[in-house]
Amino acid sequence: MKTATSARTHTTARQGVTHFLALGHSIALWRMPHHDEVYLAASDVGIRTVDDLSLEDTAPGFVMAPFDPAKPAWHLSAQVLLTFKNQRLHAAQGIDEATGASLEKVDTSARPAFHFRPGTHPNANPSSYPALVARCVQAIGDKKFEKIVPSRYKDVPSGNTHALVDFFHALCDRYPHALVSLVSSPETGTWLGATPEALASVDEQHVFRTVALAGTKPFVEGMDVRNVAWTQKEIEEQALVSRYIINCFKKLRVREYQEHGPRTLVAGNVMHLKTDYEVDMKAIHFPQFGTVMLRLLHPTSAVCGMPLEASLNFLKRHEGYDRSFYSGFLGPVGLGHGSHLFVNLRCTQVFDDRFRFYAGAGVTQDSQPDEEWAETEWKMNTLASVVL
Repeated sequence: MKTATSARTHTTARQGVTHFLALGHSIALWRMPHHDEVYLAASDVGIRTVDDLSLEDTAPGFVMAPFDPAKPAWHLSAQVLLTFKNQRLHAAQGIDEATGASLEKVDTSARPAFHFRPGTHPNANPSSYPALVARCVQAIGDKKFEKIVPSRYKDVPSGNTHALVDFFHALCDRYPHALVSLVSSPETGTWLGATPEALASVDEQHVFRTVALAGTKPFVEGMDVRNVAWTQKEIEEQALVSRYIINCFKKLRVREYQEHGPRTLVAGNVMHLKTDYEVDMKAIHFPQFGTVMLRLLHPTSAVCGMPLEASLNFLKRHEGYDRSFYSGFLGPVGLGHGSHLFVNLRCTQVFDDRFRFYAGAGVTQDSQPDEEWAETEWKMNTLASVVL
């Protein structure tokens, strides 16, 4: 990587995205939760598969992995890394002065040449989702599962699919608690999202973090979250996820962890129950702990079910479509602030002529099909309310 150049403060993220996409590069644009900086990574070698992803040793870049754990993750190398503050370029690595000057001259009204994959229409019929939920409830009643998380998708035609950088900034403003991301490459297609759920992270102090996030209620502006009444179903749904994380610690013979929660988290127009977990990897003398935990955690019971393998097989047989990167994971790796991966929730796959929204709902013995359908609608509206 070329040495950092002086920042050209008039360049915007939109100009950076437009410039590198015009060159045929792959790009990832993201904003971490509760941070102001926006990062843009670009690569002219595409985005490559990683068979054995390491949280501690992966080259700097951005990672995106599918829901199916049998499929490899994808790594976009940060050949170029631009940092923006207040929507203006603050720092740059990997570019020379000529490229910096070219960035400033990019027409801000130009349409970015996003990598749109050909639109496919999966076999699943969205109207059959209540029937799928009923089948899940029956399977739980037959003691095959404790919990299962069926999902669905919805295609919405749109002529605004080239305004993704504007939508990215709107999501940053509306959802400060979320990882907001925009990824576009020939291999993955184009995805936009705002996810509140951390999967696994290792920071520069070698502290591992993860969360148990489950249970869903609609949120209305002005509600006092301190007085939210969670039902037994929702409490148990979140407790299942917490127990799974603790069992992972036990498998690795780790008892030195911190647990905070559960507490109510507002995520756009919905609320969840959240418990945070931390492990000091230096204190337990386990330098690869983050990588090992990632393998155990993905896919989480919050997006798949319990027991994990049986739930995964059930969903592959009965959902009727490939989730692709929905409910997989994504995030920056190997950069100065560490590696931070999030579950890819509240996301949309973007085609040239439409948005495809995804959502799922945790089903237990007490679930009602119509209520779970409504929950998926709330979740899809997190993004739909911004881009449509």
